[in-house]
Amino acid sequence: MDTSRAFLASYKDSSTLTDEECVLLTQEASADIARLEAIRFRAIARLSRHRGGASSVVQEVAFALSVVDGHAAVLVSTAEALTTRLPCTLGLMDQGLVSGAGAAKVAAATAWLSDDDARAADAMLEDRLEGRNTEQIRKAASHAAGVVDKEGAARRTEHSRAGRRLMVRQGESGVASIEVEDGPVEKVAAAYTRIDREARALRAGGETRTLDQLRADVALDLLLGGQGGRGERAEVFLYMDLATYLGLNEDPAELAGHGDIPTSLAREIATGADTVLRRIITDPLSGQVLDLGRERYRPTAGLGEFVRVRDRECRRPGCHRVAQACDLDHSVPWQFGGHTSAADLAALCRRDHRLKDEPGWIYHLAPDGTLTVTTPTGQRHTSEPPPLHEPHPTVSPENEPPPF
Repeated sequence: MDTSRAFLASYKDSSTLTDEECVLLTQEASADIARLEAIRFRAIARLSRHRGGASSVVQEVAFALSVVDGHAAVLVSTAEALTTRLPCTLGLMDQGLVSGAGAAKVAAATAWLSDDDARAADAMLEDRLEGRNTEQIRKAASHAAGVVDKEGAARRTEHSRAGRRLMVRQGESGVASIEVEDGPVEKVAAAYTRIDREARALRAGGETRTLDQLRADVALDLLLGGQGGRGERAEVFLYMDLATYLGLNEDPAELAGHGDIPTSLAREIATGADTVLRRIITDPLSGQVLDLGRERYRPTAGLGEFVRVRDRECRRPGCHRVAQACDLDHSVPWQFGGHTSAADLAALCRRDHRLKDEPGWIYHLAPDGTLTVTTPTGQRHTSEPPPLHEPHPTVSPENEPPPF
């Protein structure tokens, strides 16, 4: 064992470390993390091979590691590439010289190459990645990919543009981000030019908002069907009980698909000029939705609305797609005796609806609304329909003010 590794092994108390030892410990710990990530990638790749490359491996990894699906998808694709097309990069991870994030950059930059060309690019990179950050690794891998397949630029561009997608990232304190990822460069440039032009025109007209604020506001207004610069009407689903709405308490409200938002922001949204309030009957002891105030195969509009309001988001644990954008799925398939009722229906996004029908995946909806998902490896994960408000066990149903 070398000196630095011996130091890492003997590490006990950070309060005694010098500056130099802090840096050394950080480096050695990061190297060990990279080695462990290499082990994890091999295990994920092996699982994918056991499953025949089924797309549901992404959801199984997401469950097992408690990560979002997008992160799980990167782990799976990187694992498959490292163990088949990028042996040198995987070897660098074994030596603690490249992190999992860096390896993911190599996998993404070489994804468009044939297997033979990917291995050639991987060999070129073997002595060019140590000590590089992820952006440097991305550029080096992209350059190597171009070198080994000079004629593949058009195919590479086509591959990259085919991967375009819209991403939403939830933030804190009532904010979120929306991003068009890998969009056609000419359209992205043209869109930014228009947004910037509209924002600057508003600024010149006396607007007090900053240019950054104006660009963001104009972009969102345009996406919502407006001309830019004015607030546009949008449909969102806000969950807030009557006592909070009336200012009798400061319990946080919830915006479907986002999570908790401050009470002040919730009241601002709820008192807007175009706001429509809906009365919902809840069980005061549990906070669960009982009725929306109103037995066929295709659910009626009223039943579908009730289930989506009750479930709020996709019911698969870890998925946060808003229920209004989800399918309504029978826990027990209709052809096997399932009933079109609130007790047998759950909101599932289209991807998770399809996942339910893949071999080895078992979904069970209990009478109290608890959904249990069993993966092909036998792991069980549960979700419950979120209560509309905190339970009030000391309040009798007849004295509880009904939320809306």
